Amino acid sequence: MNAHRTADLGFARLDLDRAERTGTPEVVYAAGKTPEQTVACLEALHEDGAALAWATRVDEATAAAILDRWPDAVLDREARCAFVGELPQPVGHVVVLTAGTSDGPVAAEVAATLAAGGVGCRRIDDVGVAGVHRVLAVAPDLAAADAVVVVAGMDGALPSVVAGLTDRLVVAVPTSVGYGAAFEGLAALLTMLTACAPGVLVVNIDNGFGAGVAAARIARSAQGTSARRTTSQR
Repeated sequence: MNAHRTADLGFARLDLDRAERTGTPEVVYAAGKTPEQTVACLEALHEDGAALAWATRVDEATAAAILDRWPDAVLDREARCAFVGELPQPVGHVVVLTAGTSDGPVAAEVAATLAAGGVGCRRIDDVGVAGVHRVLAVAPDLAAADAVVVVAGMDGALPSVVAGLTDRLVVAVPTSVGYGAAFEGLAALLTMLTACAPGVLVVNIDNGFGAGVAAARIARSAQGTSARRTTSQR
């Protein structure tokens, strides 16, 4: 089977078979694209037969253009994601923790990516290490998950604590939340990369999409399932 088809739109060359090869489809990264370009990408993916075409980092102007083209499109404004088509039925279970409320938009992108990838998710917000009893209280929830995603800015210490509480793989997402010496997430990133607890996988700053894809693959493997034909980051 030829699993290398593309759609050449002039300004973009869409990978139509990425889902078949990797289980993660082509997802439109809307930042830096015009609303019209994002709509054109979604349209090409949808018309090729993708049950779900979706875009990340969608601003208000792009959201309006998507709704004008597809009035029934689903917009998650906190996650800045848009979906055209039907979300798959969820399997598995991922817990998404935030250190603080300000980390919410990145956690929302994680949750939206999991939903689009057909994986169940529960968010537990504001359990940062400044009040460590809060995360200790949810230790049973961690044990029941297929994977745990931890979203944290500031000092980025929460993933180490969580990895010391569970045998589940912890996907750590540093965020750009924090005061000056946080260096827009660099401090959290370095803390997570040097975590003393093993079992921590770290993605880039504010990369909720990448964390969601990683956690979805872990959860689907745990459930013995695979993803096909939903819509990679471009």
